[in-house]
Amino acid sequence: MKFIKLDLLTLLISLFLFASCENTSTIGLEIDPKSTVEGALVDTLTISSRTVMDEVTATNNLTRYPLGYLKDPIFGTTESSLAFSLGLPNASFNFGAFSSLDSAVLVLNYAGEFYGDSTLTYSYDVHQLNSNITLDESFPSNREYGFFNGLVGSKTGRLYPNTKFKINDIVTGRKDTLKSVAPQLRIKLDPDFVIQNLINLTANNSIKNDAALANFFNGLRVQVNKTSSTGNGGMAFFNFASATSNLSIYYKKGPVAGPLDTVVVSFPISNAANRVAATIKHNYVGTPIETQLNNPNQQYGVTYLQPMVGLRNKISFPTLSKFATNAGKIVVNKAELVIDVASGTDIRPFEAAPRLSLYRYDIAEQRINLPDNSPSTDVRGLDPSVFGGYFNSLTKQYVFVITNYIQDLVNNKTKDYGTFLAPTPTNEFLFTPSLTSAARVAIGANKKNPAAGESTMKLNVYYTKVD
Repeated sequence: MKFIKLDLLTLLISLFLFASCENTSTIGLEIDPKSTVEGALVDTLTISSRTVMDEVTATNNLTRYPLGYLKDPIFGTTESSLAFSLGLPNASFNFGAFSSLDSAVLVLNYAGEFYGDSTLTYSYDVHQLNSNITLDESFPSNREYGFFNGLVGSKTGRLYPNTKFKINDIVTGRKDTLKSVAPQLRIKLDPDFVIQNLINLTANNSIKNDAALANFFNGLRVQVNKTSSTGNGGMAFFNFASATSNLSIYYKKGPVAGPLDTVVVSFPISNAANRVAATIKHNYVGTPIETQLNNPNQQYGVTYLQPMVGLRNKISFPTLSKFATNAGKIVVNKAELVIDVASGTDIRPFEAAPRLSLYRYDIAEQRINLPDNSPSTDVRGLDPSVFGGYFNSLTKQYVFVITNYIQDLVNNKTKDYGTFLAPTPTNEFLFTPSLTSAARVAIGANKKNPAAGESTMKLNVYYTKVD
């Protein structure tokens, strides 16, 4: 009975504490009545936000690879090209009784991600690399890969990144049939180039392994022809996780005297066994982004986030320590970082990024998760759906729950060595520079007295004073 009375007394004291809240303002994010957190609210803390360039990163082990060209009225231009080596169809390969070449097709399997306008006309050019990239050890995102000037293949037309493709299924010794394959970009290569640089290699001897092939054939480079493409462009993503992307060679095979049969061999393009790398370029000349990058100490009303080693925001809370000193010892019941999308900046085909990441630096300036997003290492870690960062298309906002991070800063348990916002793919929370999506977003900055409907960034801290 004594325990029951003690629990009841504790509950009554808690209710009186919460009932004495000084500020019940609901400015900013509307709170679901079912999840309302009682207590004092401070929503006037200053947030500093700066648009900064993201860091160069490696491109040789991606889950999907970008290829395309974007001409964004706000973010300037972005382009990505691909360079890759080929693998052998099998060890000690040769073409055998080769008679004649039907065609050679570069097959690039889509990876289910596209940003931009897929209804436009796109033009792709293929060149041969002028060096053996399998000998290289690093593949930074800003590296250019040299190539010979002669064009070895091209394609102009619409893109169908989500539509299955029908091709002839080559059946040895029998009639060929049609079959449906995964969505793919198919670029025909020059037959003379293929005969001279691949088929003739095995005229007398077999190629023993992939390294031997790379010594003879450096690989290929694919880029968008900006002159022949139309409109503001788009960024497609391709899958090189297996051998489904390849160079398919269709040819006639048979004895000198006798029936010929059409066969196909595929030289795989796989980032697991071969080399695949991307080159990313951004051009911000003449944009508001250029102005912000040239004036890093000035706060602007709108800041910018862009994936593909583009832009991130460095944010800080310069008045948080003063608030903590004046408030005394407090328990942070809930802290929400609420970020508005800048009005008129998410118009098709340049929709706002579907998800943002929020991470911090440790003392060595290595990227790490906030405690609220570290369920594997911190018992206070939240489920991703609770931690947040997903774009709400109705409110045009992103919301992060960062209660534990703010509590640690208030208690001086941790120091803010740098806190950052950046776009991340919908189903992948990445605090490394993202190369696997292209959706960008312009966001509001913290404002003391925002006008009605003006985009902003604010921190809502619900807290209880502790005696």
